[in-house]
Amino acid sequence: MQNTKPPFRADHVGSLLRPAALRQARDKRAKGEITPAELKAIEDREIERVIKKQEEVGLKAVTDGEFRRSWWHLDFLWGLDGAERHVMDTGIAFAAVTTRNEGVKVTGKLGSSLHPMIEHFKFVAAHTKVMPKITIPAPSAIYGRPLMTPIDKATYPTLDGFFADLGQAYRKAVRGFADAGCRYLQLDEVFIAMLCDPKYRRQMTDRGDDPAYLGELYGDLINTAMSDVPADMTITMHLCRGNYKSTFMGAGGYEAVQEILFNKINVHGYFMEYDDQRSAASSRCACCPRASRWCSAS
Repeated sequence: MQNTKPPFRADHVGSLLRPAALRQARDKRAKGEITPAELKAIEDREIERVIKKQEEVGLKAVTDGEFRRSWWHLDFLWGLDGAERHVMDTGIAFAAVTTRNEGVKVTGKLGSSLHPMIEHFKFVAAHTKVMPKITIPAPSAIYGRPLMTPIDKATYPTLDGFFADLGQAYRKAVRGFADAGCRYLQLDEVFIAMLCDPKYRRQMTDRGDDPAYLGELYGDLINTAMSDVPADMTITMHLCRGNYKSTFMGAGGYEAVQEILFNKINVHGYFMEYDDQRSAASSRCACCPRASRWCSAS
């Protein structure tokens, strides 16, 4: 029997390779050679094409391939009230490459009045015959990179207020998607998975954070984010250890975070890395049988 409600047996995590026409259009827009409206027209065309392709192969849920984004996480974070684009001194080090030197900074009180990506969801919903799915970064994405996120001290003299507002901003954003008709939303979670990596945990300790506390905090933020969703809305989580130009940020098995994943977080399903040495394939038996929710590794 096929699932009639997500997550589906044949599903995907949302992001697809950007076609050449879209990459060229983004380069032209960056140089001022085309207008924002012209870029949007090309995005619309390529998204319609990839929606049709997903439907043709039989997927029960489709995404826009994240074709309107330059990053999996930063574009969403820049759309929150109180968050802005930040040019860093250096990028983030991956196993074989360093990322572009873009990040996010918090310059005011965090919120989500009307997130612009709600319109991205509406476009997919209007152009598919199956279930439209939206993907957004989990709340940890604003804080979990090894280089500390600049946070305005006048707005947030302590981190407690920052994290409280972050959770509420996400709750409002997720509810905004729900009110627009979204019934399948995926949280992309990297920094809980990164807590599986001893090197990353040392980096966070060295900058003054407690990795054990961060894991619990990120779990609480996810539960807050999905605390106001309709009963018929499905929230899944995609876990990975970074992916930038086909290289990775971290490695390690799930033992360090299995209690948080399977006994704390209230998501309805997981998409997990588990079948290679980098994601510690041997750890699958240690964590997945304890999960009561649908899991791609089970």
